[in-house]
Amino acid sequence: MTVAARGLAELQVAFAILTRLPVGRIREPVPTIADARWAFPLCGAAVGAIAWALCLAALSVGLPASVAALLAVAAGWLATGALHEDGLADLADGLGGGRDREAKLRIMRDSRIGSYGVLALILAVALKAACLVALGADGAGLSAFVAIAAGSRCCIVVALDRMPAARSDGLGAAAAGAGGWRLPIALGLTVLALAPLGLEAFIVAGAMAIAAAAPAVLARRQLGGQTGDVLGALQMTAETAGWIALTAIVSAAAAT
Repeated sequence: MTVAARGLAELQVAFAILTRLPVGRIREPVPTIADARWAFPLCGAAVGAIAWALCLAALSVGLPASVAALLAVAAGWLATGALHEDGLADLADGLGGGRDREAKLRIMRDSRIGSYGVLALILAVALKAACLVALGADGAGLSAFVAIAAGSRCCIVVALDRMPAARSDGLGAAAAGAGGWRLPIALGLTVLALAPLGLEAFIVAGAMAIAAAAPAVLARRQLGGQTGDVLGALQMTAETAGWIALTAIVSAAAAT
C-alpha cells in the first residue's frame, strides 16, 4: 500500500470511528484506530462545517437564532451519533456515583444514564446553544465552527498520547499510543483550523486546553487513565469552553 493510500485508509477509519458519515470501502490492511488518530481534527472540521451549514440555512429562512442554534447542535449529534455526548454523560455518572475505581468504571459501562449524566448534558447543550445565540450569524461563522470542532478533537489525540488506558479493552485502549508523528500532524491540522480566527485563536485554544485538562486530571486520579468515555468528555468540555471563550471575546469587543 502506498503512503497516499495508507493515509486515505487512516482518514476513512477516523471518520468511521468519530462520525456517522459514509466513508466507503476501506482497503486492506485496515489501519488501527491508533494509526488514524492524526486525522481526528479533520473529522471535527467536517462535523463543524455540517453544523454551521444547518445553522446558516435555518437563519436564512427566517428562523430565530435560538432555533438555529439548537438545530446546529442537533446536526452535530446526527453527524457523530452523539458519541461524545454519551461519553460526557457516562463519565459524569461514573465520577459522581462510584465509590472506588472499579465502581466508577462499572457505572460508565452501564447503558443507562443517571442524574449526573443528564445534568452534564443539559449544561453542555445549553451553554453551546446560548453562545451561538449570543454570537449571532456573524460571530458564529464557518471558521468558528471548524476551528472549535477541530481543536476539541485534537484534545482527544493529546490525551491518547499522554494518558495510559484505564482498561485493557475498549476504544480508549485501542486508540492509545505515545510518540511518533501522529500528534504533531494533529496539532498542525488544528493550527490551520484555528488560524482564520486570528489572535482570538490563542484565547480559544487556551480555553479548550484548560477545559480538557480538568476531566483528564480527574480521570487520571480516579480511574487510572483514559477510556472512550473520558475521551468523549474531553471533547465536549473543550468544545463548550471554546464557544464560551469566543463569546466572551466578541462580547468584550462589542462593549468597548
